[in-house]
Amino acid sequence: MSIEAILKTHPRPATADLAKLVRCIDECSACEATCTVCADASLAEEDVAMMVRCIRLCLDCADICNTTLHVLSRQTEPDPMTQRAVVEACLAACRASAKECERHAQHHEHCRLCAEECRRCETACQELLG
Repeated sequence: MSIEAILKTHPRPATADLAKLVRCIDECSACEATCTVCADASLAEEDVAMMVRCIRLCLDCADICNTTLHVLSRQTEPDPMTQRAVVEACLAACRASAKECERHAQHHEHCRLCAEECRRCETACQELLG
């Protein structure tokens, strides 16, 4: 089942453009998982001391993506300012994590892939914010 399908069954109308909302929720979910895996992979690297900031930012991004997808998935009586703040925080966390992972991408494939996913989530957040 897709997020779009379940949102369409909700008795309340979507709080934003449905396609943009679904894309943001989907990207947040993918980014959460990708950042979690990247942080874990970074812990296993021989140069783990050089990866501390990357690990931290990936874990922050994963947590914020998780919160964002939960807040956006709830359509009943949302607070627009809270929703906007959460999406803005997600955008910032994705941007920071992507930037840091890009620094390590040449040496660590998991960082390259994580940076790409963070950028996709950042874009989805920007589009949702309009």
